[in-house]
Amino acid sequence: MNYIASSGLLFKDGKKRIDYILVYRKSNIQYDKRNTFEKNLRAEGLMLEKEPAVANSDIMFIKIHIPWDTLCKYAERLNIRMPFRKKCYYTDRRSKSMGSVQNYFRRIKKWMAQNPMVLDKSAFPNLQESDCYTGPFSRARIHHFIINNKDTFFSNATRSRIVYHMLQHTKYENGISKVGICKLINNGSYIAAFPPHEGAYKSSQPIKTHGPQNNRHLLYERWARWGMWYKHQPLDLIRLYFGEKIGLYFAWLGWYTGMLIPAALVGLCVFFYGIFTMNGSQVSQEICKATEVFMCPLCDKNCSLQRLNESCIYAKVTYLFDNGGTVFFAIFMAIWATVFLEFWKRRRSTLTYTWDLIEWEEEEETLRPQFEAKYYKMERVNPISGKPEPHQPSSDKITRLLVSISGIFFMISLVITAVFAVVVYRLVVMEQFASFKWNFIKQHWQFATSAAAVCINFVIIMALNLAYEKIAYLLTNLEYPRTESEWENSFALKMFLFQFVNLNSSIFYIAFFLGRFVGHPGNYNKLFNRWRLEECHPSGCLIDLCLQMGVIMFLKQIWNNFMELGYPLIQNWWSRHKIKRGIQDASIPQWENDWNLQPMNIHGLMDEYLEMVLQFGFTTIFVAAFPLAPLLALLNNIIEIRLDAYKFVTQWRRPLPARATDIGIWYGILEGIGILAVITNAFVIAITSDYIPRFVYEYKYGPCASRFEYGENCLKGYVNNSLSFFDLSELGMGKSGYCRYRDYRGPPWSSKPYEFTLQYWHILAARLAFIIVFEHLVFGIKSFIAYLIPDVPKNLYDRIRREKYLVQEMMYEAELEHLQQQRRKSGHPVHHEWP
Repeated sequence: MNYIASSGLLFKDGKKRIDYILVYRKSNIQYDKRNTFEKNLRAEGLMLEKEPAVANSDIMFIKIHIPWDTLCKYAERLNIRMPFRKKCYYTDRRSKSMGSVQNYFRRIKKWMAQNPMVLDKSAFPNLQESDCYTGPFSRARIHHFIINNKDTFFSNATRSRIVYHMLQHTKYENGISKVGICKLINNGSYIAAFPPHEGAYKSSQPIKTHGPQNNRHLLYERWARWGMWYKHQPLDLIRLYFGEKIGLYFAWLGWYTGMLIPAALVGLCVFFYGIFTMNGSQVSQEICKATEVFMCPLCDKNCSLQRLNESCIYAKVTYLFDNGGTVFFAIFMAIWATVFLEFWKRRRSTLTYTWDLIEWEEEEETLRPQFEAKYYKMERVNPISGKPEPHQPSSDKITRLLVSISGIFFMISLVITAVFAVVVYRLVVMEQFASFKWNFIKQHWQFATSAAAVCINFVIIMALNLAYEKIAYLLTNLEYPRTESEWENSFALKMFLFQFVNLNSSIFYIAFFLGRFVGHPGNYNKLFNRWRLEECHPSGCLIDLCLQMGVIMFLKQIWNNFMELGYPLIQNWWSRHKIKRGIQDASIPQWENDWNLQPMNIHGLMDEYLEMVLQFGFTTIFVAAFPLAPLLALLNNIIEIRLDAYKFVTQWRRPLPARATDIGIWYGILEGIGILAVITNAFVIAITSDYIPRFVYEYKYGPCASRFEYGENCLKGYVNNSLSFFDLSELGMGKSGYCRYRDYRGPPWSSKPYEFTLQYWHILAARLAFIIVFEHLVFGIKSFIAYLIPDVPKNLYDRIRREKYLVQEMMYEAELEHLQQQRRKSGHPVHHEWP
């Protein structure tokens, strides 16, 4: 309570602590709704105190305090679990022997150098509730619980959560639908509602000598500062201050970042393998030496014949991402995704046990006020609680879902239309860049076309994202979800589908459609019979795919980081700037400083999870074409953890400390991405890269086909074999001779000119076989690994069962002891068993 008093987080009497803050403007005319709402809050047991703002005379703050009796009543109603006895662990011989072994290893560790990533635990508070057994609070059995101090028995987060529940279910007018602080904020009666921070996050005195002023100050010094980027996160303190839901997010983000380290190292090794073997590549050498091989024009009007050796640089760059390690890395990343998810389930189970969430279920969530207001006339008995509650009819639910699904498909079709527009743009400007005055653009017109298209596509992506959010919000509200978790899951799924299609549709086009249906010289396929379809570069389409992924991933991470930190910093600076110059921050109370901060996004952690899940998709889905994606993701996430921490601690108002047992629908989405990654990587290796054509040539058509040898010399002549001939006289350009193009077609002098050769069908069969074998092999390995790794560690499973047994025994002993004390007071004889 010392830091609460020092921060001024008390009523004017200096005794009652502030648990919540409401803010409204005096000039707002809806004072009748506010008066009724505040009157009903007092009737429910809350205590309110008004105080005007120091910096703005039009702003009024309402400080809310929840007394002990009201706390107990609602804690019992909400089934909040509270500590009642210290934990005791195994006492059998095995545990004693294990304890001696652990003590032996602890002695060895003392002689070893301390891990610099481990936090200094001496600065952190002793979180005693994690060392206690807990049970649902009951006023009738209040003697069971450890109540040393009524002011600190319920944590700050628990008090705020109970007050918010009361604010959400208190009426402000007559009528079943006139209920809840959210509606009052939407209609302008109030402009904000938030729990206050526990004081300032900075101190003039060093934390090492004077200690932390409050938990917020401790979080800033030991977690949110950029200098702590390499330290482990204090998850227990994060959970204590921000609640289990935000604590699980940072636990998942930290786990994901740590798991990216081996993936980034392997991807970097594959990339360096390409660098070290690039000059020795037979394919690159043949392309660089092909000075007398002319490629057919890649456009109709302004493109001229191009020597194959002009693609030397592109061939070498392509080899960096398309070499012998590509298949291995694709398999590795598929297995990595499975290991990451399976071990996260084990990590989550450990956290839910430590944070006392094992018995907490989503069925304990209360109904959304909007759902109750809509369906209050239609009741059904809840099969769990046995009490009547509002019910949504199946016909109404199906109708609303169909409307929502129709809206989703409409937005997806809009994305596909935007991608098609970018494709048309590439076709239109292709010849314009080919006839450009600048020699650099004229020589590298394909690169200029791709780069310009990527930038335009990124602008379209960011513009459409603004529309997606509003439409997803409307469609989710149209469904009337039953609880807040259902609302968040529905909204998150829509936003993921929208943004996933938005980000990856252009990448799918380049990976699987670019250059696949162009025809051949003399008989090109044209869009609308006007624009010739775009071909791949003479060195292949993989360089376009790498460019698309690299630019979008890099620019999106920069944009997200700016919007997450830069935008709130600018807004908070402007809010402070508007305060009168004569008033210093030190003279402004804590709740007014919090009011000048930015509110947490209305969608909660959805934006944070969405950003990371989309990044996970970039890291796994097309990783065969871009092995540096895990490294970029790792570097970004190291920054992301501290950026989010800094934002939560310093730039945002304190969010409501909500509870959760897992990361919600995001785990299912991650599993779906892992399955999709196996399929897309199989197709990228088989179709986009030249791995299969090289493989078929090496073992069927190359110089080593009959000698069963292997090496770089086995690919000798591959480039010449992969290029077909075309008679230039058929183009009507006044030139004679032959030009070459990438395909497996018969030469002009054959009996069936320009028809697919037998090698083409061999390669096609090999591609299909590779896709089938790759998918079955990787899915088999993934399933086997998932089977081997249990969701809950064996020792934790036994410990949970042991504690359930001990809790029953202790409840029995506590009740028996209470009865004995009552008998002693009344003068009756004491029994040592149940009467």
